Amino acid sequence: MWDDAFPSFLIGLREGLEAGLIVSILVATLVRAGARNRLPQVWTGVLAAIALALSFGAVLTFTAASLSATAQEAFGGSLSVIAVAFVTAMVFWMRRSARSLSGEIREKVTGALAMGSGVLVVTSFLAVGREGLETALFLWTTAQAAGESAGPLTGAGIGLVLAAALCWGLYRRVLKINLTRFFTRTGAVLIVIAAGVLGYGLRDLQEGGVLPGPTAYAFDLSGSIDAGSWYSTLLQGVLNITPAMTWLQVIGYAGYLAVVMTLFVRGVRATAPRPTSAEPEARPATDKQELASQPTSAADGQESEPESAPAADKQESDPESTSAVDRPEPRPAPVADGPRPRPVGVPRRRPGWVVPVAVVAVPAVVAGLVVAFARPKSTGGETVAVSGTECGKGFTAPRPGRQTFQMRNTGSRTAEVYLIDPSSNAVYGEVEGLAPGTTRALVATVAGGTYAWRCVPSSGRAVTSASVTVSGGGSGARAVVPVSEQDLAAPLKAYKAYVGQGLATLVTQTRTLDADIAGDHLDKARTDWLTAHLTYASLGAAYGTFEDYDQKINGRADGLAGGVADKDFAGFHRVEYGLWHEQSADRLKAPAQALADAAAGLQKAFPAQDFDPGDLPLRAHEILENTLQFELTADTDEGSGTNLATADANLAGTRELLTVLRPLLTTRAPELLPTVDADLDRLRKLLDAEHQGASWTPVEKLDTVTRQRISGATGQLLEDLSPVPDLLEIRKSA
Repeated sequence: MWDDAFPSFLIGLREGLEAGLIVSILVATLVRAGARNRLPQVWTGVLAAIALALSFGAVLTFTAASLSATAQEAFGGSLSVIAVAFVTAMVFWMRRSARSLSGEIREKVTGALAMGSGVLVVTSFLAVGREGLETALFLWTTAQAAGESAGPLTGAGIGLVLAAALCWGLYRRVLKINLTRFFTRTGAVLIVIAAGVLGYGLRDLQEGGVLPGPTAYAFDLSGSIDAGSWYSTLLQGVLNITPAMTWLQVIGYAGYLAVVMTLFVRGVRATAPRPTSAEPEARPATDKQELASQPTSAADGQESEPESAPAADKQESDPESTSAVDRPEPRPAPVADGPRPRPVGVPRRRPGWVVPVAVVAVPAVVAGLVVAFARPKSTGGETVAVSGTECGKGFTAPRPGRQTFQMRNTGSRTAEVYLIDPSSNAVYGEVEGLAPGTTRALVATVAGGTYAWRCVPSSGRAVTSASVTVSGGGSGARAVVPVSEQDLAAPLKAYKAYVGQGLATLVTQTRTLDADIAGDHLDKARTDWLTAHLTYASLGAAYGTFEDYDQKINGRADGLAGGVADKDFAGFHRVEYGLWHEQSADRLKAPAQALADAAAGLQKAFPAQDFDPGDLPLRAHEILENTLQFELTADTDEGSGTNLATADANLAGTRELLTVLRPLLTTRAPELLPTVDADLDRLRKLLDAEHQGASWTPVEKLDTVTRQRISGATGQLLEDLSPVPDLLEIRKSA
């Protein structure tokens, strides 16, 4: 998580230290001026600034969440570019202002004291509010780039706590920091981080359709670099350098870094103090405290810390330092009996808690209103009927944007309902298994176009409602062209032929294994066992149709009362256990014979078994789920140490399955297959690297990095395959 936390940590530390220095200077100036009674006004302004920053962050978060995926990309990209502009301006401003910050703040406080309490609240609010808004904006953009909020929030929190501790130390004169040097060095690091945020923002704008060239890659190393490795994660989290970047990203990244860093370094050299031949004559101080309050010479580059001397001491040494308006007035004598009466005509004093509560409540209320009115109008109150006779009743043309439809089954049978494009039957959203008399929400992002509802009762014909036209532009949810059983007929036929050939091979191989054991050729049996087992492992998509034969051929000891000694433990893993645990050929003859008989029985039964075409898309994802769960954890290893070989066979089965499904996927998600193909190649290379001759590295003997890379590559492939079941789900249309 640290790789995602570091950029936010640096922002929290810098902005927190900047805001903390301003607050401590305000407090110290008031204390020295004998105006401690004005400190609540400073804290009120600070509280208002914090409330404003939090409210701004809420507006960004909830407004973005209500947008469509494409609009979110454009919104996030725009804010990333704005955040880079703010951070760049902040870096240059602090480089120029670090030496004179204390004097500027003291001048503002002096003016505020003369003008009244409200001005002091505004002064502290404006001084801290800018840092708060910059922090909220940059933190939001870094969270978007990281894809999660825990790391950035943790980093920012640690940075702010550390900044508060440093400011306290400066205020109490416990420590000294060369602020000019600190802001210069952290500024250089922030420029590098901001270049990465700019690159990420440009990519978002490309994916949001605002900028061109989303597929014009300057380089694409995703097939050869492990995205889950520590070094890749570090580069992506801290610098936003990814394995694949477009030309626009690279040009923006490099151009920003070259121009801004050059200007920053030149500015640092130009403002660096020049040594002189003689020290300037020091101005005599009126007392020790005034001398202590003077900043050190520019040659030191050392910023002075805020003063915290008591007001009474200051007044004794320098009675002219406090203006008459700030001097405490003499207290009136106390009234002997009862409360002191309020003078006639003097308004009643408001409680001290009113203003602090108001400065927190007002930004929160404003943020709530902005979120409520900025979010696209939802038709959450619109109820749409679902039945064979009232399909779509109550449906009116919605406004473009994210919509929530309340689908109520007014019929007497369970039904499915789809929001469709009537011209192509493409599906935008669906609710399945809607029981009679029940209501469920369907959420979809609507853009300009034509829409209709299709209601499909559990028994009976489908009914399509009258269509409505939505005016306006924008980008809506991606419609999925439905798949019918007829569409899957050809892929199913091709895959059944593949399985049939594989079973014929399996029968031959298991008979060979049986003969090896019967002849007491156990070394040869170990080799032939692996060959036969990998053949079966490559038929993964058919597991659901093998019925009881799968348990007989590839059953596991898990769940059996006797474990590996249980009489029902059979198949490949039973033979594996015996071959690699020095069991005699006599003990293995019966399990080997049973395995060969089960393979022959399956080959005979398979042509008549029911192979649901809807299983094909599901198996595209489930084969490798089993790989990740059982093979890459060595859960099924009974001594051979060949789990990676089995994983490789599972991968071959997945590739074969995608081959027969490719025509359907190409027309529905053309960008999916190149990504999946790259994932398959990458995982295959990782597995092949652990294959030396006839042996495979056991999972338990993999080093931590290699094991994480293989598991990470499998997880990435699973994630990229996850849309396949939805894309190719059989939907009723009649």
